[in-house]
Amino acid sequence: MNEQIEILERAGLNWNVRSEGLKTTSGIVVPKKIALVREDTETVLGTHGDGYDPYQNHELLELLHKIGNSTGLNFHSCGQFKGGQRVWFQLKSDDHNLNGDKIKGFISGFNSFDGSSSLAFGNSSLTVSCMNTWWRAYKEVNTRIRHSGSMRPKIEEILKKIDIVLEEEKKMFEEIVMLNDVQMDEAAKELVIKKLFSLDMEERLDISELSTRKKNQIEKFNYDLGIETSQKGDNLWGLFSGITRYTTHSMKNGDNSEAKMFGRTGNLERKIFNELVELV
Repeated sequence: MNEQIEILERAGLNWNVRSEGLKTTSGIVVPKKIALVREDTETVLGTHGDGYDPYQNHELLELLHKIGNSTGLNFHSCGQFKGGQRVWFQLKSDDHNLNGDKIKGFISGFNSFDGSSSLAFGNSSLTVSCMNTWWRAYKEVNTRIRHSGSMRPKIEEILKKIDIVLEEEKKMFEEIVMLNDVQMDEAAKELVIKKLFSLDMEERLDISELSTRKKNQIEKFNYDLGIETSQKGDNLWGLFSGITRYTTHSMKNGDNSEAKMFGRTGNLERKIFNELVELV
């Protein structure tokens, strides 16, 4: 068993998908539609148009190894959500230290078989002091490729453009330093709370008028924010770290990684980060 197969085995990703035509229960063929079937479990991961060409897990891992060989980055980890409908792989990139706190960097590859995302790459970070995770805007990087028969030649272009992702990572760390140098005020905190909890931006933040659920959510956030600002200071980086601590550890009972990678939570984090940077 070679190294790549061992990696896929450990992550439960050593399987392929196949395409099958669709039929109704009465046997009528559905034109120009296919189902992607996971071969080891015989489960349907998604339905697509007949032009959809799946990119297999071993192909994505092989691509990441090529990227690693061209950049010097080492493979770090991989995983899946919803029985393999969505998968992710990571390479280890640079670490940065900010006031004694290590921020670990990663280059992440994303793929899906349910049609929820294109093959894409971006960066993510882990703040070691509190194990907060954050996936940064892979949708903004010009390396997204739709699943089609012409995608494989285009994938070679990713090897030439992966420096875009690395430059985006450098920019992100520069922005983190900028946030660290700006004092947090009540206006910034209120802006974050209203956006994080979908409150009316035009109304004054009055806890007494909120539902019990919203009150409890904000109370949890304020607790997480207090922990982060005690470690990082009363600055905008401490404020944003309060958000990522809340979304990582308190927002959901259990692992919230899928929502932070692919869903509304991740989109909201990225939007708030960008707005805080604009305040600097």
